[in-house]
Parts: sequence; C-alpha cells; structure tokens
Amino acid sequence: MTYAFSSLNELGDGAGFRKIRAALGVTAFGINGIVMPPGHEGFLHFHDTQDELYFVHRGRVEVEVEGETRVLGEGGLFHVESTTPRKVSNPFDEEAVLLAIGGKDGYVERDGHMVDEADIARRASFGKSA
Repeated sequence: MTYAFSSLNELGDGAGFRKIRAALGVTAFGINGIVMPPGHEGFLHFHDTQDELYFVHRGRVEVEVEGETRVLGEGGLFHVESTTPRKVSNPFDEEAVLLAIGGKDGYVERDGHMVDEADIARRASFGKSA
C-alpha cells in the first residue's frame, strides 16, 4: 500500500509510546507519538546514529540538554543530534503529547512535483504575502 491513515488514539491508550512507523508502514524515518502524564520524569538518553526532532502537539514539556533547561509549549520544536544526551519530561499538571521523529544520513533535496501543472503557480504563492 502506498498510503495509510491512523490517529494516536487508534494506536494505544494511556501514557507511553505510540508506534507510528510500524503501524503506518513508514520506512524512511522513525516516528513515535509520546503521551506523557502529568508529573512524568523523562529519561536521559542518546542514540548511536539517529538524530531526533521533537514536536509538542499538546501541553508542555521540559527539555534538558547540555546543562540547559527549556520549556516548550504547543507547537514547540527541539532538534538534537544523535549522540547528545537529552531528557524530555512533563513536570506540569496536564498531559503532554508530542511526536519524536528520528533519522540519519541527511536531507533529501527538494524533489516534489505537481501532478496538475495548474497547481504550480498556486503552490509557488502559497504562504507569501500579497
């Protein structure tokens, strides 16, 4: 199959990891949903080769990395290289939901194409001020 749909609710209940990659057949990168209950202390960890990008979907998290502590709210982003130890926690009073995306071996240059040539100009102007 060339596509798949799901939701974090369909992939599990309660706190913990939601294994998105396997459930949706993603092979190009790793991706997990993480549901953190209030007061959850994260785990100081690192990876051998896989960089990570965290995206806060709901709530707030506290990130500790290289002596710095930062709070990220909804829409917050945090990128960390593979071997850099990091800890992501939820010391707050509400649940936090985030995505952790991992990968290695770098960026693939822009390789998108419009299926309908009529969309080329519309795509080029998307998000630009008039």
